[in-house]
Amino acid sequence: MEAEQHSSKEDKINKEHTPIKQPNPKKKRHQSEIEDVNTGATILHAVQALTKKKKNMDEQTELLKSFDRSIEANTTATKENREEICALQKKKEKMRFLVPIVSVIVTLQIQFIMLLDVAIRYLLACLLAYENKSFFLVIFTQALMAVNERLRNLYPDSEELFDIVLMTNNHAQVGVRLINSINHYDLTIERFCMTGGQSPIGYLKAYLTNLYLSKDSKKVQEAIEEGIAAAIMFKPDVESQLSETQLRVAFDGDAVLFSDESEIIVKQHGLDTFFEHEKQHENKPLAQGPLKCFLEALGKLQKKFYAKNERLNCPIRTFLVTARSAASSGVRVLKTLRSWGLEIDEALFLAGAPKGPLLQKIRPHIFFDDQMFHIEGAKEMGTIAAHVPYGIGQKYNKGKLIEPEKQQK
Repeated sequence: MEAEQHSSKEDKINKEHTPIKQPNPKKKRHQSEIEDVNTGATILHAVQALTKKKKNMDEQTELLKSFDRSIEANTTATKENREEICALQKKKEKMRFLVPIVSVIVTLQIQFIMLLDVAIRYLLACLLAYENKSFFLVIFTQALMAVNERLRNLYPDSEELFDIVLMTNNHAQVGVRLINSINHYDLTIERFCMTGGQSPIGYLKAYLTNLYLSKDSKKVQEAIEEGIAAAIMFKPDVESQLSETQLRVAFDGDAVLFSDESEIIVKQHGLDTFFEHEKQHENKPLAQGPLKCFLEALGKLQKKFYAKNERLNCPIRTFLVTARSAASSGVRVLKTLRSWGLEIDEALFLAGAPKGPLLQKIRPHIFFDDQMFHIEGAKEMGTIAAHVPYGIGQKYNKGKLIEPEKQQK
């Protein structure tokens, strides 16, 4: 026990007198510097990492903004597409009844005939066409029906109305389809004539037709040879809004309402001779052209409205659109119409200027001309045009004589 106490006492004395080893200040400073470097590198690395992360976040933010813009654009486009789809669905519903007619038109050439079942007959035959969603003949028929409605209000007992007869060279089996389509558009067409593959030209003459319209140039030429006013119908290149309450018809003068006698002088002797000739013969009426009888029929209906003080509110309006100039050759035209007892609502003398822009303003349901370059100009401006293949103008194109080989083609 005493030995252990003695040993502990010695150990305590030794520890008290043993010197403590102090750390090396240089080594401590070196270690501190290393730690500072490591800390700085760590901070720098962290800053670089944060900078890179911020850059990535900025890119992601911009990408999200781009996504938001795309979503917004897609939402707008979806809305527009939805509206367009709804509109197309409505058109599809309207077309449901018309499609059967389309299949018939491609191969059969359907005609409308407007007539009166009395001594005075107003007859009009035209192709019922449906191309590129063009409803212009439906609107044309509605305009005729509007004239009939006005006439019934003014003359309840009168039978001087447009009466529509549908003619087709197909067999009678298509009748149900045609009736469904006509009823869908609420068109008053009660008379059908289905020729079973035979040409309708003979029937047109029996109906005392005033005007025959078709897309078949051979049938039109055949009708003209039979003494029936006829024209080849062309659809416009662009659609235009047509009146459903007023029938608007535009005519060229020479070789349409009038004969081609003055046109012959222009083609063979030039304008100077033509102007001199017209001045010398201004009091001599021009001979009638192929469309004169149609203007005459329209004029008779117009006079029924004039008799009821409806001149300014007449549902029929006629236009003369001619390349003649008013001062040098217009007098003879106006005097000719007066001698026939016919009135034209508006006379436009263009002195050779293009007809398309004025026709675009007029917006007729149909425009008749004997020269194809005027027809082309009218089509480009959205006018329904009908070419009258009559007179010397058929041998020329834009004032130049067509070679015989091209004429045959």
